[in-house]
Amino acid sequence: MGVAGHNDPLLGETTCGSLLQKLQLIWDEVGESDDDRDKMLLQLEQECLDVYRRKVDQASTSRARLLQQLANSKSELTRLLSSLGELSISGVIIPDKTTGTIKEQLAATSPFLEQLCQKKEKRVKEFADVQLQIQTIRGEIAGSLQVGDHLEMPHVDEDDLSMKKLNEYLFELQALQKEKSNRLQKILDFVSSVHDLCSVLGMDFLSTVTAVHPSLNDSVGADSKSISDETISRLSKMVIELKEEKVKRLDKIQALASQLTDLWNLMDTTVEERQHFDHVTCHMSSTSDRVTVPGALALDVIEQAELEVERLDQLKASRMKDIAFKRQTELEDIYARAHIAVDTSAARDRILSVIDSSMFEPSELLADMENQILKAKEEAFSRKDILEKVDRWMLACEEESWLEDYNRIQRN
Repeated sequence: MGVAGHNDPLLGETTCGSLLQKLQLIWDEVGESDDDRDKMLLQLEQECLDVYRRKVDQASTSRARLLQQLANSKSELTRLLSSLGELSISGVIIPDKTTGTIKEQLAATSPFLEQLCQKKEKRVKEFADVQLQIQTIRGEIAGSLQVGDHLEMPHVDEDDLSMKKLNEYLFELQALQKEKSNRLQKILDFVSSVHDLCSVLGMDFLSTVTAVHPSLNDSVGADSKSISDETISRLSKMVIELKEEKVKRLDKIQALASQLTDLWNLMDTTVEERQHFDHVTCHMSSTSDRVTVPGALALDVIEQAELEVERLDQLKASRMKDIAFKRQTELEDIYARAHIAVDTSAARDRILSVIDSSMFEPSELLADMENQILKAKEEAFSRKDILEKVDRWMLACEEESWLEDYNRIQRN
């Protein structure tokens, strides 16, 4: 019968046959009929078949599971190779293991699969790091990422983890890093210009530059400074405005310096007094880019010069008589050298009359006298040739008279 097994030393002394013999002896002793014995033997054989069937089913299930594992491993292996864009790991070609037992095939595939998984994990991290840097720089340029903000780790497309794709990202990152470097240098150049301009204009640099963006503070490192389009635009505009303000103030300083010089010359101001405003008059002929001394165009310097001009104007008014007579004397000297007769007494009386008038305006009087002096000089110049001839004739007459006197003395 199917249940009568054979002796197997690995099973020991108890086998299916020995158990069946023992069962036959028991039945003989009990006196079981042949029909009952056949029924029990048939039941026993059925039970054995059920056990074998369960074992076969279990074995089939295990084989199917291993086959699925093998298929999954091969599929994962193929997917990883495709994703990484490689046909080998560390230079070793992956074998095409399609022979041998299922477990042998699994054992052959597992180490390569493990290596590829490790390589994939490393590659994903590389992609994430590069993409994070790209997104960070883009955010800094767009101004959407504020200083100190941190982005979440970006999602990596694991379907393409090839070195070709990674190099594309690295190339993009390199271009963005170069642009960031150029922008940072432009920012630093603008900040330096703002510093120099604020220094000359006597303005507070820190409050001025941080009004554009707080990160432009000196205490903030270069890598943390804003490089956005808006920051660059606002800094550029600020530099232009400060340069315009510098030109405006320089024009004001130069006008004040000219007024001071005229007033000093008018009132014979001493060199010592003039030296107090050397920091103003030294810029009379300077161009804007040549003015670099800190505080040279500060508002308090302009105010100081304005107050001095106002003081000298008031002093000029109080000393108008002396100044006007000084100009009249200059005018009379020009007329005298040109041999032009003028009524000096009447001219001086007219000056006194103008000064004593309620409508007296010092600037108008001086302008009128300057005009008279200019005309006198022009007239004197027009007579220059005639006067030179007269001088030569008079000199010749004097020589002739001297010679006559000399000869007369010699005859006597």
